[in-house]
Amino acid sequence: MKYIYPVCIYPGDNSGYTVIVPDLPGCVTEGETIADALEQAVDAASGWVLDELEDGKNAPEPSRPEDTKADEYESGIVSVIMLDIDAYAEKYGNKAVRKNCTIPAWLNTAAEKAHLNFSQILQTALQERLHLG
Repeated sequence: MKYIYPVCIYPGDNSGYTVIVPDLPGCVTEGETIADALEQAVDAASGWVLDELEDGKNAPEPSRPEDTKADEYESGIVSVIMLDIDAYAEKYGNKAVRKNCTIPAWLNTAAEKAHLNFSQILQTALQERLHLG
């Protein structure tokens, strides 16, 4: 799934740029350069849309760029960003990924007798090992 959303880019007071994605309420980011700001906007907007989709909602319909106005400041400009939601979801989504692993038979027997959840234990161990939890 790919989406193209218009964005409004505004120069900062001293440096950097702020980017607003008008079709995604509250989706605002910034960067030191226009390139960095647009890259940050793609990341922020992709996360915004992925959250909606994972909650069972639809992504907002993108506005037409020619209908979008950067009117907060006279120096604002309108551009577009492209979101590749499938690639973003593969990297950051909550969708479960099936993994196959091998353990000794005796350990499998003992774990099954104890009614252990193999997936939960693996997730917890990985989070601890990666210092994510």
